Amino acid sequence: MAAEVLAQGSASVTVYDVMPSAGRKFLMAGRGGLNLTHSEPLPQFMARYREAAPRLQAAIDAFSPDALRAWSEALGEPTFVGTSGRVFPRAFKASPLLRAWLRRLDSAGVRFAFRHRWTGWDAEGRLQFQTPNGTVATGADATVLALGGASWPRLGSDGGWVDILAAKGIAISKLRPANSGFTVGWSELFRDRFEGQPLKGVALTIGAHTVRGEAMVTRAGIEGGAIYALSAELREAVLGVGQATLTIALRPDLTADALTTRLSGTRGKQSLANFLRKAAQLSPVGIGLMQEAAIASGRQLAAFSPAELAHLVNAIPVQLTGVAPIDRAISTAGGIAFDELDAHFMLRKVPGVFAAGEMLDWEAPTGGYLLQASFATGAAAGRGVLEWLAQSQKS
Repeated sequence: MAAEVLAQGSASVTVYDVMPSAGRKFLMAGRGGLNLTHSEPLPQFMARYREAAPRLQAAIDAFSPDALRAWSEALGEPTFVGTSGRVFPRAFKASPLLRAWLRRLDSAGVRFAFRHRWTGWDAEGRLQFQTPNGTVATGADATVLALGGASWPRLGSDGGWVDILAAKGIAISKLRPANSGFTVGWSELFRDRFEGQPLKGVALTIGAHTVRGEAMVTRAGIEGGAIYALSAELREAVLGVGQATLTIALRPDLTADALTTRLSGTRGKQSLANFLRKAAQLSPVGIGLMQEAAIASGRQLAAFSPAELAHLVNAIPVQLTGVAPIDRAISTAGGIAFDELDAHFMLRKVPGVFAAGEMLDWEAPTGGYLLQASFATGAAAGRGVLEWLAQSQKS
């Protein structure tokens, strides 16, 4: 996006990429449908970026969700709004959009240099790259760094830039997994039976934060959209004290009284699992979670009174014991501190060098917010470079 803005401003642009082809992580993002952005009103949209929202506001105002949709349509990929409010290209995948984008960049004169790993600057201040043919250096009037975080390193973003910039005295928040799963010490029986099973229509709570949505039981723990929406709070709790208690409500729209009434009926010859399934419309995996919680408390679920069962249905405690590895996280928290950047995303300590995307210190849940901020900060950095070049020519 920075390259496109620069080319439109008549700059001569080369994109250096460590991978053998362009957009590897963009293609990965599109594997599940390429959620470009979200349709919710901008005030609610910006709130998803939490404490980083004021730092991203101007960039997203300048390249808004509507502007991103118009950009996609101009590339021949019209968008639609899904039932969740998320925005997707009609093709529902990334490859057609990427191909059209690369054609546009090519026609604008943007050059690509692949298999170039940036390793910093040489003694003369030139950009230095490790390539299959050895080390090469190139001069640049201005540089945009868009090196990503450290999730999915096999796609190119391995966080290797952190030490390079830290050596320049640039403050960088430690890179941490975001939109990640969490580990849980499931019993072997539960793990073997319910691995891969979804929890639908649940409410997840940690502290004062509650999210409605879906989650997925994994062999190692739990992940999914509702988990990702709480991942910052869950991560900080786990990293702070070594564990966190996630509370799951299986039937969040039913009160404790309503559930107690349903669960006070005669069970007859039904198994407890069948009774819970019919009386409270609970899924097998939900009932399994209740069994796990009962065992952890040292009791048998069959010994619970109707009122106790009703309470447990909407307050199942799940102990999270760790954060899934960063290399499998959807995105990364941490990065270059915003105080190190001016209003145009230029590094104050390295004039002429700009930064954009996930290498900056912000995070957001899945739902289109990640790509939107990456696009918007890339465009903002491109505009910043054009202004920097114009000022340099004047002086």
